[in-house]
Amino acid sequence: MKSPRYPDTIKESSKPSNFCPGCGHSIILKNLGQLMADMKIEKKTVFAIDIGCSLLAWDYYDVDTFQTHHGRTTSTAVGMKMANPDAIIVAYMGDGGGLAIGLQNLIYACHRNDNITVILVNNTVFSMTGGQMAPTTMPHEVTNTTPNGAFAPEKPFLGPEMLAHEAHEGAYIARAAVSNPGQAYSYMKNAIQNQIDGKGFSFVEILSYCPIIWKTDAKETIKFMEEIKKTFLVGEIKKPNK
Repeated sequence: MKSPRYPDTIKESSKPSNFCPGCGHSIILKNLGQLMADMKIEKKTVFAIDIGCSLLAWDYYDVDTFQTHHGRTTSTAVGMKMANPDAIIVAYMGDGGGLAIGLQNLIYACHRNDNITVILVNNTVFSMTGGQMAPTTMPHEVTNTTPNGAFAPEKPFLGPEMLAHEAHEGAYIARAAVSNPGQAYSYMKNAIQNQIDGKGFSFVEILSYCPIIWKTDAKETIKFMEEIKKTFLVGEIKKPNK
């Protein structure tokens, strides 16, 4: 059955969620689908997705969608925007696709002030490949490649803060968390509106749950999210200058 809330962006389907139980991607993608409908941009939107958990969103929306090689979503999205400047380009990726193998592409898109919107989901680990340490792994966090805990001197990579140093005056950069869906919706809307206004690069990092890889129950998952937020501070980090 089609949702009466946003019928043009959600395909008719009775299949279950593609994501693991408790995963934050479902919350983010539901918000994004509602946002596209609320802004009435479905016909102009191109949705770009990376390899990793983000690829499971390939058939969630009835909008033009393409999937790239791992880490190449930002650069491919920039090419799509150059080819069709009137399109609204939303690049969707995980912290691995954006802050590990895709970091160079992300930095230069920000540096050039390319007029696209990037949404990066940060769950502190490489999830689809089994739970290895990622650029965003917390100090002492146990992963499959750090069974005794991540090295204490190893600080998590703060993507939005780094990008803010390279950002042009028109850029919009923010961080939200799935524990506050309303805030995530608001920041994604600001980012897409910034692109529509032609001001340039927009980036929203969203802190996400990953209880399967974290090996946490519901209570522990929420508790760990609150710990993550002490390091990855939520808020609007860079607003476009007026």
